[in-house]
Amino acid sequence: MRKAVGKKIQEANKSFRLRGDEVIRIEAFSDAVFAFAVTLLIVSLEVPKSFAELMETMKGFFAFGISFLFLMLIWFEHNIFFRRYALDDVRTIFLNGCLLFIVLFYVYPLKFLATLVFNSAMYAESPVEIEQQQVPALMCIYGAGYVIIYFLFFLMYAHASAKKEQLELTPSEFFDTKTKMWAQLILASVGMLSIVLALVLPEGKSGIAGYVYFLIGPAFTVFYSRRTKAKKRLHSAEPQVV
Repeated sequence: MRKAVGKKIQEANKSFRLRGDEVIRIEAFSDAVFAFAVTLLIVSLEVPKSFAELMETMKGFFAFGISFLFLMLIWFEHNIFFRRYALDDVRTIFLNGCLLFIVLFYVYPLKFLATLVFNSAMYAESPVEIEQQQVPALMCIYGAGYVIIYFLFFLMYAHASAKKEQLELTPSEFFDTKTKMWAQLILASVGMLSIVLALVLPEGKSGIAGYVYFLIGPAFTVFYSRRTKAKKRLHSAEPQVV
């Protein structure tokens, strides 16, 4: 699956040479952890003993879907990094280990929040309970995990950029590496903003902090638009081979 996705990554950006032709041990271990994280999303579910219980279980479909999607987005970013750089040095292993630890630790908070939001919105009820004064803490817990995950990705891309000579990154590849670095920092900054709002908003309004994550779309639109123009200027400035 990593190789298949890697081909799509190569097709999307043919100017970036993929150095991870084969799945290395650190990736195999990471995939096992991601698989276990997905298992934790559903391990608490029991086989329904009646149709009523089946329908109650089906109400958790969208919450599970969103949680699964979030894990897949993290896995996809993880795959991009290792397909492009194939690093397996001590620092990469350490940062990757921290990332996997946070992913596992935050599976239940992620599932709790998704269940609370979607079941309450769609069915006016939720199997999970929370008091109003506990909402800021929930938003902070989720936001902290979100920030740490993407800050770790930022550190991983920063480490790759620092090894540009060893990796033999071309100017275009180095530019793309820097772009991924700042993209992770944007994601982490949005999470930090959500945490701040959850702490400063009055009781009863702290749930608004969750809407901050919708800023990611506009922020990325502006960011990638500017980086695309900058990359075109970089290519135009490169000497042409006759």
